Amino acid sequence: MKRLFTLMALMVCLLSAGAADVLNPQASPDAVVSAGNARFTVLTPEMIRIQYSTKQLFEDRATFAVVNRRLPVPRFTQEQRDGYLYITTDALKLKYKIGGVINSTPSADVLIVSFTLNGRQTTWYPGKDDALNLKGTTRTLDGQIGDNKRQELENGLLSRAGWAVIDESPRTQRGDGSTTFAFDGDVDGMPWVAEPIDKDAVDWYFMGYGHQYKKALGDYIKIAGRQPMPPLYVLGYWYSKYQRYTSQEFMDIVNDVKRNQIPMDVMIFDMDWHTQGWTGWTWDRTAIPDPEGLISWMHDQGLKVSLNLHPADGVDDDEDYFQELRQDMQLPQDAKVVPWNLSDPKFYHNMFNRIIRARERQGVDFWWIDWQQNLTSKYMTGLSETFWCNHVFYNDMRLQRPDHRPLIFHRWGGLGSHRYPIGFSGDSFTTYGTLAWQPYFTATASNVCFGYWGHDLGGHQQTGGNDPELYLRWMQYGVFTPIFRTHATNWEGIERRIWKYENFPLLLETVRLRYRLMPYIYTACRQAYDTGVSLCRPLYYEWPEENQAYHCEDEYMFGDDILVAPVLKASGADGRAQRTTWLPQGRWYDVCRHQLRDGGKTFSDSYSQPEIPYFLRAGAVIVCNPPLLNLNTRPDRLVLQVVPGADGQASLYEDEGDTEAYKDGAYTTTRMVHTGNSLTIEPRQGTFSGMPADRAYTVEFLGTDKPKAVSLNGQSQPNGTWNYNELTRTTTVYVPTTPCNKQITVTLD
Repeated sequence: MKRLFTLMALMVCLLSAGAADVLNPQASPDAVVSAGNARFTVLTPEMIRIQYSTKQLFEDRATFAVVNRRLPVPRFTQEQRDGYLYITTDALKLKYKIGGVINSTPSADVLIVSFTLNGRQTTWYPGKDDALNLKGTTRTLDGQIGDNKRQELENGLLSRAGWAVIDESPRTQRGDGSTTFAFDGDVDGMPWVAEPIDKDAVDWYFMGYGHQYKKALGDYIKIAGRQPMPPLYVLGYWYSKYQRYTSQEFMDIVNDVKRNQIPMDVMIFDMDWHTQGWTGWTWDRTAIPDPEGLISWMHDQGLKVSLNLHPADGVDDDEDYFQELRQDMQLPQDAKVVPWNLSDPKFYHNMFNRIIRARERQGVDFWWIDWQQNLTSKYMTGLSETFWCNHVFYNDMRLQRPDHRPLIFHRWGGLGSHRYPIGFSGDSFTTYGTLAWQPYFTATASNVCFGYWGHDLGGHQQTGGNDPELYLRWMQYGVFTPIFRTHATNWEGIERRIWKYENFPLLLETVRLRYRLMPYIYTACRQAYDTGVSLCRPLYYEWPEENQAYHCEDEYMFGDDILVAPVLKASGADGRAQRTTWLPQGRWYDVCRHQLRDGGKTFSDSYSQPEIPYFLRAGAVIVCNPPLLNLNTRPDRLVLQVVPGADGQASLYEDEGDTEAYKDGAYTTTRMVHTGNSLTIEPRQGTFSGMPADRAYTVEFLGTDKPKAVSLNGQSQPNGTWNYNELTRTTTVYVPTTPCNKQITVTLD
């Protein structure tokens, strides 16, 4: 009875994260098949949980990677025959030798799962090498130069072999050396860490999805939880640099940003906001004498503020609130430090109530959590500081400020980390080789649903001078990444203020393009929440049987309709950079050349510094913003780019931007259908607080001949309401402000 109550309490805690996410770690009894020391749970036709415990103690609580097992029971059969148990679903056939020991020793004698891949039978057995795994991600890019971090990538959920295994066995090490734990009960409303019920048990999730990669990710988030949507402002431009800025210097930066008409939404206060060394909690008032005033001023400029934390050294005796925290923790009077022990509920409660809450009351919008590489083995053997900090800080914010979306900026802590957006990739070196590997790294992280990596655009450490072209190419790539944040270390001479560069006009255009694409980006973020398919994803999601899709590591899809092939090397003597691009089957609009290209082939081209090679899928409708300076206001006009070459459609997603109400249905969608030379904007569906009643549109028909006439809702439009650009072959139509519940049709005649 006590165990049942604990499970119910955990379910309530997890449910509070969003009413739309019904999470229950205990599977339906109808999905479970037991056979002595083995237990199998059929979760989907392609996914079976495999457990083995000599004590017959089977984990039914949530674990770090898996928080929900209460799925609709798929169709399956079971039978025992000739000493074997057979479980058959619509996709898999499992055969288990009753009484056999299941472990990681390579053997097909005790357990085997078979399925069909591309017309051929494929088999898996424990210990089989997944040499074709498509990988996931890793804790950090600290020290990345070129692709030297490739060997550190953990296995992901997808494989060209057609199968993958999630190993939640308590003894299995994660990529950072930690192990997984259970959640049991709660502390102040937060699901809390607990020891596994049987530390020697086997706990695997076999995934036999073949090359149905998107389906595999969609089913994974059913058991592991969704990728929450970050606040809209997070997708804008961040200014960040590890440097001891004074209040005046921070304000000078913002004033320069505004003077130069640079869009921006986030200001980072790196670690020098505090006294002490790496770990600190007390404002350095010699640099920032009035923290509340400075943060309030930032808010008045439309900016959000984040502070950098390196919490591992605890709280020293010269920090604010030390005496109160020492007494809370009942430490001796002569104690010089309150140790950092976030696995202790008492420490969490007091530390956050005393210190974290005090800084949040001063206006801090979210935390950047770093120095998370340690294990908390002194207190709880095998528990990762990385994963546990992420879980606690994220959920604390969820509980303490329910009127905002929770958000932290942190390192990857293994499977399950996708529930706590967003990621900080670490301290890479400023080289073209480093830049060249990041498209692969970022897209591949989607294989574990970690879809919001934020890189140090421009690189973190550099040994030479500031290279304007390298910075530009990094920023151009950054436009098409999840988080658009410049950063660098505090070495003398490294410059990240884009207005200080000779090619500032080109750098500024990257920021403007990022904001222009924001409606498209935000809609793709909603897709990631719904489907598990991240904003940046490899080409093989769409073209799994095309060999080239696996080998073009420097290309990726950005949402459904944009293929990005960034320039990743320096220009030659002619001022142009060569690159080779593979376009998949279909037709693609080459943005740089203003023309359609046939896919299914590879081509080479050269690009001047202003040019960014990216391609729009034929038939797509790309929804864009007009020029903006931040994301605090909703524009009353949108720009719709209609891509030629096929019919197609798009959906614009909108919500309140920084509340959890989207989980309960507070959002709208606007469907747009492109047929021939006509675009129809259908009436908006749904509702949310603050949604606009009316909207105007600028519709850009790309790659067209000059029309003889243009009609709006069947009415011919006079000159001045549309124009034609012969250089880009674009017809632009200006649709006046119209109620969002009315249908609009624009046709080129």
